[in-house]
Amino acid sequence: MTKDNAMHPISETGLIRFSNAGHAFTHLFLMLYPTVVLALEHAWQRPYGELLSLSVVGYVLFGAGALPAGWLADRWSATGMILVFFFGLGMASIFTGLAETPLQMAVGLSMIGLFASIYHPVGVALIVRNPARRGRTLGINGMFGGVGTASAALIAGVLIDLYSWRAAFFVPGALSLLAGVGFWLMVRGRELHDFSATDRGHEGHGSARVLRTVGLLFAITLCTGIIYQALSVSLPKVLVLRTQVFGETSMTDVGGKVTLIFLAAGAMQIAGGYMADRFPQKLLLLLGYVVMVPAMLAAASLFGLPLLLAMVVIVSINVGMLPVTDSILTSVTPPAWRATIFGAKFVLALGVAASGVPLVAYVYDTTGDFNLLFMLMAGFAALVLAVGIALPGRPRAVVVPLAEAAAESGAGAS
Repeated sequence: MTKDNAMHPISETGLIRFSNAGHAFTHLFLMLYPTVVLALEHAWQRPYGELLSLSVVGYVLFGAGALPAGWLADRWSATGMILVFFFGLGMASIFTGLAETPLQMAVGLSMIGLFASIYHPVGVALIVRNPARRGRTLGINGMFGGVGTASAALIAGVLIDLYSWRAAFFVPGALSLLAGVGFWLMVRGRELHDFSATDRGHEGHGSARVLRTVGLLFAITLCTGIIYQALSVSLPKVLVLRTQVFGETSMTDVGGKVTLIFLAAGAMQIAGGYMADRFPQKLLLLLGYVVMVPAMLAAASLFGLPLLLAMVVIVSINVGMLPVTDSILTSVTPPAWRATIFGAKFVLALGVAASGVPLVAYVYDTTGDFNLLFMLMAGFAALVLAVGIALPGRPRAVVVPLAEAAAESGAGAS
């Protein structure tokens, strides 16, 4: 490291590119197992629900680790945490590919969840530091997450069909290690550009309203997170059960269908980001979930092509609204606390919402189908509508220190 290099800022373009890659890796690694488990049913001769449950702790850690990861990024180093993310995720995935027993598989999946938890609070906070075109940046970043989710089933399916289920963990693990080396070469001896002077929020709302908006957004986050978790892990099995009309259901076939659904959703996420910069964000959210509720109810009884189309609509709305809610949250979050607040958000979205995973296992092992699951998800979509109505009409607020906002709210209540 040289003294001159230390004065140079990290390339914002490079930072966004690695952040986008990190988002893709996060969802890729988390969504490998829902396809791998279909192969393990035969390889280990154990029931689907039991094997799927091995991933529950990993999904919980995926959310629970977000808050401490965000805190460390704010207090230690955001770029350092991204390095831990890439290298940790790669090593955890390779370890998982070496599993010989269900216990070892559970440990490996838990490690993947823990290291994957770093990305959302840290990576998202990094790319929203520049207040210009936040919605667009979030939308593109969200699309990469969607590509990661979409490609996971296809990558796992192809590697399983060509080699074995172990390759589905080995190959992505090696790629994550290579990405870590690339990121380290980019950031070593350099510093982040400071955008705080241009990130002052918007006039018009007081501290109590800031906290109310954050609370409502967290409630929406929990509901949408449960929907996302439940649909993501169940989708490969749903397609095996309900799309036989398309022919044989090899792992590659199933992975291809899941990929098409999430690629369409990724395109919608870009659109959602652009719309979040141009239209009332509350209206966008409400319109999306007005469509979601009947689509989810219809999906409970659909098969074949109609089911695929319904899933495209449902998943597209669920992920397409993320740039909208993240734009609202960013506008009311103090820059110095942003990674921590996003960490708290993702504890709900990815940790508490991981309850959707055992719910999938329970519903299938109890009923042998997913009709009940779709009905329950329709209920959560209806809750999003109800809470969304309570959001401020123009949810932009003065950025104030978190402690000050809490103190003012408490004083007002007393």
